[in-house]
Amino acid sequence: MSKKEKKQKTKKCGTYIGGQAVLEGVMMMGKTCMATAVRDPSGDIQVEAKRINRKPSTKKACKIPVVRGIVNLVLSLICGTKTLMRSAAVYGDEDEEGGKIQKWLAEKFKVSAMDLISTVSVVLGFILALGIFIFLPRVLVDLIPGLGTGHWAYYVLLGVFKLAIFLAYLGLILLLKDIRRLYQYHGAEHKTINAYEHGLELTPENVLESSRLHDRCGTSFLFIVLIINIVIISLVSWGFYELVPGIESGVARFFINLAIEIVLLPIIAGVSYEALKFLAKFDNKFVAVIKAPGLLLQKALTTREPSRDMVEVAIAAFNKVLEMDADETLPETTFVTGGILSKMLEEMKAKFKENGIDESDAEWIFSIVLEIKRSELKNERTVKPSESKKIAEIAAKRLAGRPLWYIIGDTDFYGCTIRVDERALIPRPETEILADCVVKSAEEGDRILDMCTGSGCIAVSVAKALKGKNVIVSAADVSDAAIMLAEENAKLNDVTVHFTVSDLFRNVRGRFNIIACNPPYIRSDEIPTLQKEVREYEPKVALDGGDDGLDFYRRIAADVRQYLVKGGMLIMECGEGQVNEVLQIFSKRDYAIVLKDLFGVERFVKIVF
Repeated sequence: MSKKEKKQKTKKCGTYIGGQAVLEGVMMMGKTCMATAVRDPSGDIQVEAKRINRKPSTKKACKIPVVRGIVNLVLSLICGTKTLMRSAAVYGDEDEEGGKIQKWLAEKFKVSAMDLISTVSVVLGFILALGIFIFLPRVLVDLIPGLGTGHWAYYVLLGVFKLAIFLAYLGLILLLKDIRRLYQYHGAEHKTINAYEHGLELTPENVLESSRLHDRCGTSFLFIVLIINIVIISLVSWGFYELVPGIESGVARFFINLAIEIVLLPIIAGVSYEALKFLAKFDNKFVAVIKAPGLLLQKALTTREPSRDMVEVAIAAFNKVLEMDADETLPETTFVTGGILSKMLEEMKAKFKENGIDESDAEWIFSIVLEIKRSELKNERTVKPSESKKIAEIAAKRLAGRPLWYIIGDTDFYGCTIRVDERALIPRPETEILADCVVKSAEEGDRILDMCTGSGCIAVSVAKALKGKNVIVSAADVSDAAIMLAEENAKLNDVTVHFTVSDLFRNVRGRFNIIACNPPYIRSDEIPTLQKEVREYEPKVALDGGDDGLDFYRRIAADVRQYLVKGGMLIMECGEGQVNEVLQIFSKRDYAIVLKDLFGVERFVKIVF
């Protein structure tokens, strides 16, 4: 006996988990949840896990013999269809702009082309199934002369034709590449369950060694279902014609027979379910004989040997079900798929609002990933799965508390691209007014100092804007890390700035025509009340302005005259409501001008000495 056979001889761990293959993935269903794992176009495994929340009436129906089979059939069809559609949505439409039809669907009906295609496919598939597996067998058996619906051979041949058509169908679709891959995932599903049931650790190596045939697969009981189908249809048809004699028209009898068969589908499903449930309790030679044709069908047609990456997907789905069944507090997870821009944006805004995050961050995320202006977000379009994935990755980090621009890695500031991270504060839009004031105040040959430079946004943008005026721009900051970041930004924007690590003026040399400064001005006791992304991610040294927020202004006022030429100016940003107090600190001045920010708040002072 080979090593593989020994492993598969005896089951050690029974499991209630079953599944099905889907597009590029596997769905597994447990007691409390179902999980679908799909490998997306970028090669990553996505897992969508949902809790099974059945209504009390459904739970009650699932306890009634025969009725529970009908209920389970309906639920299985709905669940299977939704799962297939969801797995297809992971791929979506990656064509550029999606074409005129896709754009029209998005604008007029707020649906994506993939949603429409999936829905139409399901409807057509249902119609095709009725035609191939119910209508066609009836047509073929009625072609046999001298065989009426009252003859027992009629129903036996009807069952034989159904089986033959079903097998031919399975064989023909196997010619399609996508179906062969689907059957490989079916094999991966079986191998994973078999490995678990035989007590093996769920590693790709162990799963690949396991059998791709499983006796709980529906195909194992195919012939039992077929026999039940023949018996029930035969008895009901015979009884109907006994009660309603005199129907001689062949066309009428054909459509009556067709209607009887369609009506009986739920009953056949219910009785078959009870028969399969009963037989599943036994593991003997008789049951083995019944299962043998189905196992042969699995081997010959409906399963194929999977690749390692397919097995990894099946393992991910199985493990997720085990985790969620073991812990009811685990949250559901969702695929990252494409969709309609307006719907996706509104959903993200709502989620951000629930978590105390500015809704405008959602707009920035979409505009950056889609490479459009925020004002263009009102133009409806479909978001491709690859774009949606990037959006979801950024949103997850933002929901965890990290500031948006640290996640993005850079931001625009006064015509410059400024790299940002935890080494310095994120440049605020209002600070562009300070940079603009410096640029408009500068003259040919001026020397300019940007103190408390942080990311270097002011120094770099001023140097870039004044490239033609032969000015010399310097910058200082107490943080070595901030200076390193500022140097990177100067290089990124191809400007020359002289950087110095200095605690305000301590290491600064020379005099300047203009000194710009955006110092720390938050009161120490206010810092714990700031937004999470500010207090936990942005450097405290760049925020804390002391007990009243004015410590740095006092220190600057004490030394600034020594570093300004006569008639030189100091341009500073202040906290809201601080302007008058700052001006009092700089009482020894020639004159001062107060500037407002974008919201009309007095925010900046321009002081001339």
